[in-house]
Amino acid sequence: MERNHTMMQFFEWHVEADQKHWKRLKERAADLNKAGITALWLPPVTKGQSDQDTGYGIYDLYDLGEFDQKGSIATKYGTKKELLEATTYCQQELGMQIYMDVVMNHKAGADATEKFEVLEVDPDDRTKVLSDEAFEIEGWTKFDYEARDGKYSSFKWDFTHFNGTDYDAATDRSGIFFIVGENKRWNDNVDDEFGVYDYLMFANIDYHHPDVREEVLNWGKWFIEETKCDGFRLDAIKHINYDFVKEFSQTMREEKGDQFYFVGEFWKSDLDACREFLDNIDYHVDLFDVPLHYKLHQASEEGAAFDMRTIFDDTLVQSHPLHSVTFVDNHDSQPEEALESWVKDWFKQIAYGLVLLRKDGYPCVFYGDYYGIDGPHPTDGMKLAIDTLLYARREKAYGEQDDYFDDANVIGWVRKGVEEIERSGCAVLISTSDESEKRMFVGEERAGETWVDLTNTLNDRIEIDEEGFGVFKVSAGSISVWALPEEDVE
Repeated sequence: MERNHTMMQFFEWHVEADQKHWKRLKERAADLNKAGITALWLPPVTKGQSDQDTGYGIYDLYDLGEFDQKGSIATKYGTKKELLEATTYCQQELGMQIYMDVVMNHKAGADATEKFEVLEVDPDDRTKVLSDEAFEIEGWTKFDYEARDGKYSSFKWDFTHFNGTDYDAATDRSGIFFIVGENKRWNDNVDDEFGVYDYLMFANIDYHHPDVREEVLNWGKWFIEETKCDGFRLDAIKHINYDFVKEFSQTMREEKGDQFYFVGEFWKSDLDACREFLDNIDYHVDLFDVPLHYKLHQASEEGAAFDMRTIFDDTLVQSHPLHSVTFVDNHDSQPEEALESWVKDWFKQIAYGLVLLRKDGYPCVFYGDYYGIDGPHPTDGMKLAIDTLLYARREKAYGEQDDYFDDANVIGWVRKGVEEIERSGCAVLISTSDESEKRMFVGEERAGETWVDLTNTLNDRIEIDEEGFGVFKVSAGSISVWALPEEDVE
């Protein structure tokens, strides 16, 4: 029987810009795989607007750390050679999957300015024009890639390939400027926040332009062949023409096969919006469960006042379990980042239990939770606490699931285990208030077994009674995972 799969986001926003991250990946991959990580989501591997750029200020999609552009040959994370050495090792030696972060909605760090006509629009409603008539600005929209000199692609980007930008170099003025021209318009087939949320930042790629669509599709095919990756994490897809997202995913699967994986960052806490997006793209892309993330954040803020019986209400994993990637935090939810909503430390292991030990969803562990984050608000990692749950996921969390969501502050569930995995099965108990206990059924065939708390929070040994029940315990504000140890205890 195939073991449970678990993804790790292998970066955080403030990972050291020492151009050694791909070396760290190769050094740590075997231990992560042993711990239960089966897939790695890497940060954008393409050249950003500087060697300090986390990768989302995308400059050249064809430069994976190969050309002397934007201050260095390497990206923030290392060279193309180091990247491919690390990923090949992960895939061929460890059997891990590699998912690449793909940024397709904008470009940054242009090589030169161009003059063109625009209309200024209201930042809070991009359908509302502020200027009386079109006027000329000087925008950073010309991308020549002289150092690459046409290798891999001769395509040169200019203002006709974008529909919006945010800076006029001639007047040193910022705003949101819609680029005027033939067939130019905001794309309506995107999120409707701010009237129409086609524009996010930098020079916004115009997916109405046939040459743009063709170039990005060609790049995607090249990128898959060059990196041999197993899937894509699509950045900021609520800002990209949904029809193109669908076309892109279909085309890449035709290139790589139906097993090529897609997960999208559709950052909306509203479940109906997530459902609508999945409908629009015919379920070709899974989504990160942003609604669940916000429920976990809320529970960590409210403590005992939060009703834990509702923790999965209105979440993607509840409504679309086969298309949900569950997570606790990520690089955007870190302190002082764009979408700050950091789950408090006291609740972090509980949150990971809710993500890792249930039957539904594809869980993703965050590098920053595991190893710690740097930056203005550094934190220590929770490697040991998460490793315990990863072990339980890999060895115990299988089979039928019975929920005991019958108390606002104390919830639990049982995974019955499967014959194919020896000593599998577990009972999970969570309390957001006082020390507590709950009687849960694990199976008559378990009668006489002695179970222990894998988190080592409690040293008790619980014997399963003749009817197959155990009275399981949990400490205040904590999680306990009860299961058979690797060897029987006396």
